[in-house]
Amino acid sequence: MRRTSRGVMVAALLAAGSAASAQTPAPAAPQATPTTPAELASQQRADNPAQQAFLDGLKSLNWIKGPTTVQTAGNSVLAVPEGFVFLDAKNTDRFLELNQNFGSGSAVLIAPNDLHWTAYLSFSDEGYVKDDEKIDAPALLKTMKESTERSNQERKRRGWSTLHVVDWAVPPAYNPANQRLEWATLLESEGGRNVNFSTKVLGRRGHTSVILAGDPADLPAARQELETVLAGYTFKEGEKYADWVPGDKVAEYGLAALVLGGAAAIAAKKGFWAVLATFFAATWKFIAAGVVALMAGIRRFFGKRTDDAR
Repeated sequence: MRRTSRGVMVAALLAAGSAASAQTPAPAAPQATPTTPAELASQQRADNPAQQAFLDGLKSLNWIKGPTTVQTAGNSVLAVPEGFVFLDAKNTDRFLELNQNFGSGSAVLIAPNDLHWTAYLSFSDEGYVKDDEKIDAPALLKTMKESTERSNQERKRRGWSTLHVVDWAVPPAYNPANQRLEWATLLESEGGRNVNFSTKVLGRRGHTSVILAGDPADLPAARQELETVLAGYTFKEGEKYADWVPGDKVAEYGLAALVLGGAAAIAAKKGFWAVLATFFAATWKFIAAGVVALMAGIRRFFGKRTDDAR
């Protein structure tokens, strides 16, 4: 009899608990802290159709999260650190198109997961580049400006804003210790100014081009972060600059022409100026004005979520 009474009491308590649960909804589970641009985009609201298209584009890309190691062109490897994301060549082209930039079909992307800057890596197998040439920075800048103006014809045809080279943000300089040629170019468009920081990493059979795109005010910090990334990039054994041996292919240009696109600069010297214009059309990486505003919102959101998670 006592057992029956206890059973009735337990049943009553369970029923009461079920009723209370039905009347009081359970608190919503907290959203996970986003770790890729796609996850960030899923939690954003666009102010206009153009921004919504950009968000949808971000969500459709196959973002690879660090930490991981990826194989890259030119017999090289890239370590993607934690807090960074990577896109293969196909997805990088789609991302560039979202930002009104031309894709090359060969560049890959690495960036912090809030995209406060982006970097693009591509390999050119045009041979060993001798590093004993002096660089005339003013002459290179003049050629760069003229070629970029020619490349604006295609941007206009697509309905994109034109780009203009303003000046060096950092003049070209070569570091023989790590076989890197580096410089930064200040660009201007209707949406304001961007900076492209360029690095050429020399190897035995060619060179890897690295272009960092971001806000000019963020360049010092972005360069430091990129330096950390490049510490994890290397040619495999036997493919490094020091591994060159007589008989290997040698590029028909030196360091100065490398600033202007290597083979494209040689073509221009032979009178094929359209080749150089096409090179710069595909080289410059500029973030459209509407995208800048949207990405600023994403970065603020990401920072808030990161603080909340601590």
